Amino acid sequence: MRMPAELDRVPWHTLTHAYGSAEDVPELIAALYEDDEETAGEALYELYGNIHHQGTVYAASAPAVPFLAHAALHAAAKRDEVLMLLAVLADHDPADVKLPHWADTPVAAICAELCRVLPELLPCLGDPDRAVRRAALRVVAAPAGLLTAEQRASAVARVEEVYAGDPVPAVRADALVALSRYGREETGALCSPLPEVRLAAAALALARSGPPCPADLVDVIAEDGADPDPGDDAFPWPGTDTTGPDDHLRHLLTEDPDAALAVTARWIAAGDLGARGSWLAERVAETWRDREPAVVALIAAALPHQRTAMELNARLRTIGHWIDHLPEPDAGLRDTLFRYADTDGETAVPALLALVRSRDPRALELVLRRTTAGPDAGPGVGPVTGPGVGVAGRLLAAAARAFPEAADRLVPEIRRLLAAGATGNEAIALVGALAEFGTTARQARPELVDCLRTRRAAIVAARRLGADGVATREVTDALHEATGSSDPSLRGAAAAAHCRLTGDPGTALRTFEELLTGRGQTSWYLGSLEAMGEAAAPLLPLVERHLGAGDAWTRLAAAEALHRITGSADRSVPVLSELVGPTPVGLRALEALAAAGRAPEEVRPTLHTLAFSPRRLLSDVPHSGNGHPDTELRAWARRLLEAGRSQDEDQ
Repeated sequence: MRMPAELDRVPWHTLTHAYGSAEDVPELIAALYEDDEETAGEALYELYGNIHHQGTVYAASAPAVPFLAHAALHAAAKRDEVLMLLAVLADHDPADVKLPHWADTPVAAICAELCRVLPELLPCLGDPDRAVRRAALRVVAAPAGLLTAEQRASAVARVEEVYAGDPVPAVRADALVALSRYGREETGALCSPLPEVRLAAAALALARSGPPCPADLVDVIAEDGADPDPGDDAFPWPGTDTTGPDDHLRHLLTEDPDAALAVTARWIAAGDLGARGSWLAERVAETWRDREPAVVALIAAALPHQRTAMELNARLRTIGHWIDHLPEPDAGLRDTLFRYADTDGETAVPALLALVRSRDPRALELVLRRTTAGPDAGPGVGPVTGPGVGVAGRLLAAAARAFPEAADRLVPEIRRLLAAGATGNEAIALVGALAEFGTTARQARPELVDCLRTRRAAIVAARRLGADGVATREVTDALHEATGSSDPSLRGAAAAAHCRLTGDPGTALRTFEELLTGRGQTSWYLGSLEAMGEAAAPLLPLVERHLGAGDAWTRLAAAEALHRITGSADRSVPVLSELVGPTPVGLRALEALAAAGRAPEEVRPTLHTLAFSPRRLLSDVPHSGNGHPDTELRAWARRLLEAGRSQDEDQ
């Protein structure tokens, strides 16, 4: 342990941390001794950012340990957080110490320093402040497998004292976890009179057993985990500084979805304190396929228990995210959503989006009422200018997907918002919504031309104009003008659309020759060639050179373009087959293979995994609101397997 007066004896200028030279470390450590909590807090924040940056440690981290240990004992403020910094610096997988290179790692150096100062930190286990005691337990547990026999015996004895007699149940539960790091199991912990201890014991046993979860452990977790100690979130335990106790328990339970949903039901029935049950249900839905009906029902049951508008909105968004996976949302759920949506409160928009995705007819009326009326028009209605325009755009885009038959009512509203000056993602969503309406969307041609000329969602507007297939002078002139834009992506989209409408490939060929031989988003430019079809044949040499590109998206786009231009998939299929997998680019490769009508034998084992895995293989983070990519992954894989069977029968 080293005092602040010794800071200048360390050659910090020769050491590095996350941001380079560690010359600032001594000043930050010295600031921990300030009486002012704000000053000490800022210093800790900086130390977390440089000597422990997002879980990574550096050459300067170990030399800081003996100084941090002294601060943990003698600083005026933030002693608990200084101890936690020590704990997370030393955090490691015990299996790592068996690796040949362990001794040369920064974390090994940190643990060696912590082992030296640990005897002097043991008195913190008896500190009057529960937060200090909890953090000290983390520190004692961190180097458990690296202590000498004498150090180990002393540490275990002190932790056992805490476990046996600490006045705070949550601290005793932490002591139980610390003892487990030393290989000590308290056999009677599951029968403890303290629910916090029973819960910790069940989590430890569950980590050892793995799935499926034993029924007795599920019962303990369901009973004792519903009402956590209000101070239990003081520090994360077990795991790293980014993994809290709830998240650790959710991870264990989620490995057995039936057990997780059983626990969820009981936690929600008990009041869903801290939204613990809701969080667990949401994790199950994002981890496992075909659990959406059960999860949506549980989240709906949790709605009355949400204590803040933020919690309630989160639950409504979850329902909206999964509701279109239900075969038929029941009337009770739709009525509940309608009650939340038909208001002027904070919950109206997420509830209305969920109601739209349930395809409840009342949703269409609420969307139109909200987007067409002014701010004083009544419940569920918002303004159409200012912040309300963003809301209106999202609602109309969702309604277009859910009610394509309502083109005569929705297209005029989309046109009006575009004409009113919608920009950015709002305008992109509105233009994209027009794709749902077929020829009716042609009514929006004037607004699309204006978007193109004013550079509002110009790329999607150009593509939409090309897809609509109406070659008026106004449209083709606007597209031709856009081919001179400084934005290369817009130039490509406009050139391809111009070629599609006029049948004249000259401008497009010149544009794409420049784009495909320069630098930029090559995969994007290749994707824009779809609108040209066979007219892009002179560009084939440029397309073919990208079939072996290092970037997967570029290879994919080149293979797709080659197929569209030539009409033959022979050279594209091998490239696409190599890309198939549970990734965003792998999903697109599946779609491209389906478009080619090919299911090569070599990819069928992968297709089988993608089609029949019980776990989700693709996440949807951030949520797009346009369907879950894993659902598409499974659907395309199954379609290709069916195509493969047909191919085999034809041979």
